[in-house]
Amino acid sequence: MRYAQVRTGRKFVLALDHGEDLLEGLTQFCADQGIRAGYIPTFVGGLRSARLVGSCEPLDDPEAPLWEEITVEVLEALGGGTLAWDTEKDCLAPHIHVAAGIKAKSAEGRVSHLLGAKVQFICEIPIVEVVSDAAGPALTRQRSADLYNVPLLGFGTGS
Repeated sequence: MRYAQVRTGRKFVLALDHGEDLLEGLTQFCADQGIRAGYIPTFVGGLRSARLVGSCEPLDDPEAPLWEEITVEVLEALGGGTLAWDTEKDCLAPHIHVAAGIKAKSAEGRVSHLLGAKVQFICEIPIVEVVSDAAGPALTRQRSADLYNVPLLGFGTGS
């Protein structure tokens, strides 16, 4: 277990409109506001399409992360996640998961890591900034070579 006590900063509600790219809009908003760390307690919205981590094939190693993706269309989504600073790429690294119902299939669901999405109608995203008392971002994301190269959440220095 790892943890850190954090201090919240500013709070925003971001509304992404019809046709906007969810991750691009979120990342641009954070850059414009100088947000380098934070969390999204929950968000709601319609998605024209979404790219999610998933596969229709049997998994070779159920313990290993899945790097494949599927695309699903016309969804109602509920999600949340963290916003941390990727120390290797020197950019924001959102980590967002969604639970989404496919409208045309009696709201049949998909739950997974969000890789990308286009908004349908609107997506409403509350954002809570996390600030550090020291120099640098309060939350970081660094890949763990001994754990399938998965990007893990770190605190300040990446620990």
